[in-house]
Amino acid sequence: MTDVVSLAAELLSIQSTTGSEGTTVDFVSRWLVGRGWNVTLQEVSRGRANIWASRSGGGVTFSTHLDTVPPYVPPRLEGTKLYGRGSSDAKGIAAAMLVAADRLVGDGEKRVELLFVVGEEKGSDGARAANNLGTKSRFLINGEPTESKLASGAKGSLRATIRTRGREAHSAYPHLGRSAIEPMLELLPTLRKLPLPSDPVLGETTVNIGTIKGGTEANVIPAHAEAEIMFRLVSDVGPIKKMILDWAEGRADVEFGSHIPAQRFATVPGFDTEPVAYTSDIPLLSNWGEPFLFGPGSIHVAHTPDEFIDVDELRASVDGYERLAKTLLAR
Repeated sequence: MTDVVSLAAELLSIQSTTGSEGTTVDFVSRWLVGRGWNVTLQEVSRGRANIWASRSGGGVTFSTHLDTVPPYVPPRLEGTKLYGRGSSDAKGIAAAMLVAADRLVGDGEKRVELLFVVGEEKGSDGARAANNLGTKSRFLINGEPTESKLASGAKGSLRATIRTRGREAHSAYPHLGRSAIEPMLELLPTLRKLPLPSDPVLGETTVNIGTIKGGTEANVIPAHAEAEIMFRLVSDVGPIKKMILDWAEGRADVEFGSHIPAQRFATVPGFDTEPVAYTSDIPLLSNWGEPFLFGPGSIHVAHTPDEFIDVDELRASVDGYERLAKTLLAR
């Protein structure tokens, strides 16, 4: 059988930041076809496709994403840690799912499917497209780095872009213009004063100011400024949107982006459980069956230069995925 660590390293050696997943999609597709899987590629955009692999179907689907955040970090093995971009989020998980699914088929279980999507790190266009595929899956095991615990819930997310306007002028005569950056700098710190809701299971709603940009040159009064912010949700999005609009009224324009709702998940006896603070593609894959969230690795190192996965945990997760699938298929 394929060694999961070697397979993970092969996946990590392929650059696949969001928008450039094509080479990884080709590698995984060939791997599956070579082992007798029925493989369908669903084009999401030019050069980018989801992978749907099946046997008889109608049972459990293992699913995760093949894209990563930038920049590319090549793999390296140091002791018991496999480093590299996507090692925990989520190429190590993809490798574990591939090996677990292949083992299940080798043991005679044909009710297994695999769904690998693109674009999860930026808008989830892959998952949105994949929900239109004609699956008959009863259970969805989605893979994110949960430290090999079954997630009991997950926060949602809401993106918003905040824009302030000004009037350009020569910086030697600031009274002839109006800065767009200065009111933005005054507005953003007040985000922390919003009475954001909390939840006894999922915890606090949080907000991150992710990007700030504006102006053209140091000697020009800036006519525009923009900030992108992301909320991690624990409750309905409606009141949050109203709160943001009220907060910005008369001071800035607001454009809302992608939204994923907060989730509560079922759990399975014999697995440790814990809620997670991040989002996944699960809310966008509603046609793929009852969802579960499980994977090796830690979100605390994902998206960092030193992202890694422990190879012992990675190997153990193959057994974890098999055990979880068999438990669900026995229902």
